[in-house]
Amino acid sequence: MSLKLTTALPLRALCEPLARAGPHRLSVVPFVPVLARNAPARHFWRSPPPPAASPAHQEHLVHDATNKGQLDGKPAKHVAVNIDGDPRVFDTIFLRDSCTCPQCVDPHSKQKLFQTSDIPQTLQGSCRTVVDEERGWSIEVEWENDVPGYGPEHRTRHSIDWLRRALNTELELRGGVRSDDRVLWDKERITKDNKWVDYKDYMAEDGVLFDALSHLHKYGLLFLRNVPESEQSVVDIAGRIGTLKDTFYGRTWDVKSKPEAENIAYTQQFLGLHMDLLYTSNPPHLQLLHSLRARAPRGESFFSDSFYAAHRLHVSSAFHFRTLCTFPVTYHYHHPNYHYHFTRPTIELFPYPKYSEPTNLAINRINWSPPFQGPFEARIGGENQTALGNYLAAAHAFEKLLSAEENLYEYRLEEGECVIFDNRRVLHARRAFDASKGERWLKGAYVDDDVFFSKLRVLEERYRGKWTAEGVVRHAVK
Repeated sequence: MSLKLTTALPLRALCEPLARAGPHRLSVVPFVPVLARNAPARHFWRSPPPPAASPAHQEHLVHDATNKGQLDGKPAKHVAVNIDGDPRVFDTIFLRDSCTCPQCVDPHSKQKLFQTSDIPQTLQGSCRTVVDEERGWSIEVEWENDVPGYGPEHRTRHSIDWLRRALNTELELRGGVRSDDRVLWDKERITKDNKWVDYKDYMAEDGVLFDALSHLHKYGLLFLRNVPESEQSVVDIAGRIGTLKDTFYGRTWDVKSKPEAENIAYTQQFLGLHMDLLYTSNPPHLQLLHSLRARAPRGESFFSDSFYAAHRLHVSSAFHFRTLCTFPVTYHYHHPNYHYHFTRPTIELFPYPKYSEPTNLAINRINWSPPFQGPFEARIGGENQTALGNYLAAAHAFEKLLSAEENLYEYRLEEGECVIFDNRRVLHARRAFDASKGERWLKGAYVDDDVFFSKLRVLEERYRGKWTAEGVVRHAVK
């Protein structure tokens, strides 16, 4: 992809356009820096170009005032490189810090062997272009005042493709550009798009796993069928993604009706829409529920896309949306042996410049768990305070959207089926059931966000040649 950057650097003031016969051709031309109005122009000229060279020897460096001396091999603090016909300037600190040679990054652990703070402030580099056997067109930098411990033979290579990607990533991060393929859904949409995956295929084939996890990321909901009747099955399903999250409930836990239950989920009562463990600092990203027994009447599960409800709330009232982005709600789990406590807003947005205004819909996660809500601890009201009343009105409007029949997907899990859902997006609930007429037993497990996205990126890079982090797509270039 060719991406044009707008910059005030002198390189933008080339008096003639660069020759664009191809992505790796460069004609170096006279350069005129940007000057104050009416100021006399100083021209920086390079030596007359050599005779036409073969493609393997064509120059990719741009020579002007920013890297003067490069042409004759003298070190400089900046390197200008022709990328897609435009000159791009790189600081030698960045190029040195990004070195991936075996002296700088351990080939086995992939860990960095020096610190950024080790780079001397007097660092300079002399640069040339080379054709790397693995990376193609690249720049190679020889260092002056290199990191202590590195000899004069040390060189750094970066491919033109990698440099292009680095510039594009920086631009997208700075500009708040987000790649977001999540699909918002109501009952009609999820009924049409819902995905069922066979357990054996999920466990055996990485392509099926990638397709399943991609769908799970997009919709926040996924079902498996033909799951073996074993308490180990949910461990195996979660283990295909990565390490299970161990909580005070254990690595796995049982959802059964029992007397004097410490959690309303362990009763036969109706359980309203909620998310799990919002009273912890990092609630689980995924929740898995495997049905081992489904012999009690009723007990249907139902799900609601909180992102869709938030979108609808924004359409109907930007003020309510803003209120839920800012009002602090306390969650707690307060028992003799465990005491968890955390305060967070209902809607959390991504912290990018473009999305700093809460009326934008860059939703990161939703927090909604009425059964585990504690007393409010801030903005609790007073003669001239309206925050609590505003929150009540916003929460009322939001709940109506969450629980609206047209927004709920209802399904009764049968034995041998497993549901996986995004616990920071998709709310789950359960209808009451009659435990006296049969057993209802779900085996549950959690997976953290880092674990899920790590697996998704590995598979995405393998099958699509790209991966996403912080909402920005990175292409798998060398």
